[in-house]
Amino acid sequence: MCPFIAVSGDLKTATGMSMAVTFVMTLASAVTWPIYNKILIPYNVEYLQYVVFILVIAALVQIVEMVIERSSPTLYISMGVFLPLITVNCAILGVTLFMIVRKYTYTGSLIYSMGSGIGWGLAILAMAAIRQRLRFANVPEGLKGAGITMIIAGLMAMGFMGFAGMLNVQ
Repeated sequence: MCPFIAVSGDLKTATGMSMAVTFVMTLASAVTWPIYNKILIPYNVEYLQYVVFILVIAALVQIVEMVIERSSPTLYISMGVFLPLITVNCAILGVTLFMIVRKYTYTGSLIYSMGSGIGWGLAILAMAAIRQRLRFANVPEGLKGAGITMIIAGLMAMGFMGFAGMLNVQ
């Protein structure tokens, strides 16, 4: 939630963060699925999945951070401290855990994680667009900044909940 709120103030930064999260989410699934199925299960150490998954995600975030720093220094500076916070983004860990619980195949887990990343990206881009429009709105003084942002996030969450159960994919 922290990077979602902090980075959604600007559309360009939100775009960069959404690409980074989608990339890390997909790559994390691509790496953690074989680790879980080929190492943790055969050696009966599934209880280590949280530790292993977090270590994999942290390593991937470091790689993404180095790539962004070299390829787009402006984007790297604008993301600031929130880029390393992708490591503890609950959405990324949640995707890697859900793919195990739902027993997806390798291909299914890649599709699921990429779709989840794209969904997260659409949500942060929608929030960034709304926040840019709010700069010109007549918002009461007490709600400016974090107050109106939290209200918008809540309304967006309720809107997205309306899609729950539309498709019964098994």
